[in-house]
Amino acid sequence: MRIMAAGGGSGGHVTPVAAVLGELARMNAKPLEVRFVTDRAFEEQARTIMQAAPVPVDVRVILAGKLRRYKHFGIVDYITTPSVLVQNLFDVVKLVIGVGQAIWQVGRFRPDIVFAKGGYVCLPVGLAARFWRVPLVIHDSDARPGLTNRLLAPFATAIATGYPLENYTYDKARSHYTGVPIRRDFRPLKAAAQAHLKRTLGYKQDQLLVVAFGGGLGARSINHAMVAAAEQLAAARIQTVLIAGKSHYESTKRAAAEYAATFEVRDFVADGMIELLSAADVVVTRASATSLQELAGLKKTVVAVPARQLADQHKNAAVYEAADAAVVLRDDDLDQGALGAELIKLLASSDRRQQLAAALHTFARPDAAHAVATLLNTHARRR
Repeated sequence: MRIMAAGGGSGGHVTPVAAVLGELARMNAKPLEVRFVTDRAFEEQARTIMQAAPVPVDVRVILAGKLRRYKHFGIVDYITTPSVLVQNLFDVVKLVIGVGQAIWQVGRFRPDIVFAKGGYVCLPVGLAARFWRVPLVIHDSDARPGLTNRLLAPFATAIATGYPLENYTYDKARSHYTGVPIRRDFRPLKAAAQAHLKRTLGYKQDQLLVVAFGGGLGARSINHAMVAAAEQLAAARIQTVLIAGKSHYESTKRAAAEYAATFEVRDFVADGMIELLSAADVVVTRASATSLQELAGLKKTVVAVPARQLADQHKNAAVYEAADAAVVLRDDDLDQGALGAELIKLLASSDRRQQLAAALHTFARPDAAHAVATLLNTHARRR
């Protein structure tokens, strides 16, 4: 089978594709031919992630435009705010060019199925699939459908969702609640295995470990809040790993240098991320659907900080907060030092951590990658 997949903007639109490819490889006796299309901003991380995929993946880059939309803006604001207007006009041009590039890519590769995982780069690829009449399967990880998927849904062959169908207005006849695809490795560890893993990774097994990350490109607000909490965490003998993102790495490392003995700053983790998260006692993350599903699979205690400008993350966070499955803080809360205080409180209560982790684990759908792979197999053209 020849598959073209697309995703970008964050690791949450790339790592699920690798999980689905693993399931497809198990299902199909013949080798898979895979091309993955992403945007320039996420190219390096996409290549790193796809190097660990279970099948060879040819990564290609096209232009794609991300229209900037703000909850407090009206139509007049978009026209009269020069910085936003210029950026959006520029992105429209990039989108038009990207559609042409995607049509060429699909026409040359001639895939049997196109899988649009999410992110604005999927719009030109999905439109190209429509142009060439190639079956298109889209996946919506978030509880609030994104603009790209809303535009592609009318001509998608099948629609997979990360949350139950009642959260969406998609055509129910073509929609399938699959969950968010994650690798099979995301499963809970017993306490003894977690302690052993800590020691293997070079951490003290008798001290608690916090891991914080803001997605593949990092998150400045989480970085600042974690550095601000470094003194409290060090005083409480807490080991900390902050994955700051490549663009924020040097400045964050300098800011936390005083606490380097217990506060480790990394730029990006590709190989070994599952092991690092498995060893953690508390994880601080954005409220992306993929990250939350992976942590649900691992049965972790989570502090979720939805990105201020992403309504989909706020909807995701609300679902987990309502089930008391995660502690949810807003970016504005971080400015007031809430993250450090919340971490100290959680780390002092084993019972509360276990309660949150157990509730989060009920959201896990370990068969999601298999379910999406089955959809792709079912709808792919047969040669």
